[in-house]
Parts: sequence; C-alpha cells; structure tokens
Amino acid sequence: MAAVVDKEYYEILGVEVDASHAEINKAYHRKAIEVHPDKNHGDPDSAAQDFCLIGEAYHALSDPEKRETYDKYGKEEATKDYVVDPRVLFGMMFENETFDSYVGQLSLLSSPPSEFDPSIPPEVQKPKLEKILKELQHKREEKLVKILKNRLELYVKGQKDDFVDMAKSESHRLSQVAFGNGMLHTIGYIYSRQASREIGRGKLYMKIPVLAERVRDKKHSRRTQARAAKAAIDCIQLREEWKSCNGEKTKDENTMKVAQQIKDRFFYSFWKMNLPDIEMTLSHVCQAVLNDPSVSEDILHLRARGLKKLSTIFLGAKER
Repeated sequence: MAAVVDKEYYEILGVEVDASHAEINKAYHRKAIEVHPDKNHGDPDSAAQDFCLIGEAYHALSDPEKRETYDKYGKEEATKDYVVDPRVLFGMMFENETFDSYVGQLSLLSSPPSEFDPSIPPEVQKPKLEKILKELQHKREEKLVKILKNRLELYVKGQKDDFVDMAKSESHRLSQVAFGNGMLHTIGYIYSRQASREIGRGKLYMKIPVLAERVRDKKHSRRTQARAAKAAIDCIQLREEWKSCNGEKTKDENTMKVAQQIKDRFFYSFWKMNLPDIEMTLSHVCQAVLNDPSVSEDILHLRARGLKKLSTIFLGAKER
C-alpha cells in the first residue's frame, strides 16, 4: 500500500489507514453517537464542531475516489468542494434520545449498513441489503412494542390519574425540542387512528363503519407518501442551492440570511420525507400492542383506551 500523506481523518474516526469500508462505516456510526451534541450537554458547541468534523472525515473516506485523493494529496484536495450536508445539520437537531422511545432511529438518518460497498453496483447488493434493513426494522419495532406496552401499563392497572399526569408531562417535555410539536401531532394522529380501529372493531365508531376508517387510513397514507416524494425533489434542489450559497467566497449579511432560509426550507422538506417511515413504524407498533395474543381481550381493550387518551393529550400539544 502506498504511503498516506495525511492520517488526520483516519485518526478522527479511530481506524487504521488500511481500514475496510465496513470498518470505516462502523467507526463513523460509533463516533457520531459518542460526540452527538444531544449527549454532550456540558459543551454542546464543541460537540457540534466535532460532529461536523467526523462528518467531513467520513465524507472523504467513505467514497473510494475521494479517499484515494485524500491518501495522495491530503484533505485540502479531498474536501475542496465539501460543505456541511444540511442532512447532517438536521440530524444534529433531531437525532436525539427525546423521541427514541417512540419512533426509534429514523431510517433516513441511519448510517449505511456496514455490509454496503459503494464500489459494487447497488442493484447487485439490493437483495442482501433489503434483508438486512428488514431485520433492523424488525428489531426497531420489537423494542418499541415493549416500551409502549410498559407506557400503557398505568392505564391498564386502573391508575388513570397517574397515567394522565405522565402523559401531560411527556407532552410538555417532547414539545420543547426541535420538531417536537410536529412529532407529537404525528404520534397522536397514528395512536388515535389505531386505537379507534381497535375500539370500534365489530361495531360503528363515531357512526362511521370500521371499513370506512380503513379507507380513510389508506388515503392518509397515500397523501403522506405523495408529500414525501415532493419533499425529496425539493431537497435535491435545496441541497444544490445550499452548496452554491455556502460556496460563496464573500459571506455578507444577505448571503448568510439566504443560507438560513435555504436551511430552514430543507429541514421542513426533510422532515416531510421522514413521515412515511415514522407513521409506518408507529402503526406496526400499535398493531402489535393491540393484537397481542398473550393477553386477554379485556386488557387489549384497556390498552386501546389508554392509547386513545394518550393521543388526545399529544394532539392537544400547543405550539411553542
């Protein structure tokens, strides 16, 4: 192997210069978790800088061509066209532990599986990667099912006042973070729909047949998918605008203002892109909790009632 002129990025990720792509992937994911601003309340500004630096190192080493350039000429050549990806900034704002017990790790913010190799055509790897991603999603939902069962236990045991107090406290806590109210309303909506379906099974609910409820859910899902698709297109355009704006040599007040506007629009669009994943995961988790064969119908009914109450409190969260 030829000599590497600059080892800084390898040292930042904590890997050897001959590390495989899989090792670089794992190291990036581990380091990103360690220095994430949300986990470093003592010095969040320093953590944010470290987080961006790790992203810069991963940007150079995860791409075979950029890595070769970095090894030969150093980071100035490898990152001369690099600007912080707005997805990284979104992740710094959103990827925290606040909503982890409700929705888990969002798919679009997850690192590529260590088995992914950018030098191999995606279509060749697709079957293997789909299987891996399916297993990861199953583990994600399995964990969330246990958490939701525990969260509803107070209501199931008849401690309804304590349950309401817990739910209100959670609603207030969750509303304080970035995209908190949007997430609360999304969770509340899915909880409400799934609870209503269980409560209304075999009868009319709000004078609407259960079949009509399912049709309504499908229409909502299609709308969410359509909005996510449009948001994905918007994100592509906004990323280019972001690169162009951040590439300006002279950053006056107007340029900075435009960059902030682009970032805000990107965040909103990227949030929309995540909604299908969030809603699908929440729906699967609710269905598993409300169709649990290990408990009686009475307990399932109480879970549904508790979920409905939780949804009402979450949907009532006020904008900050």
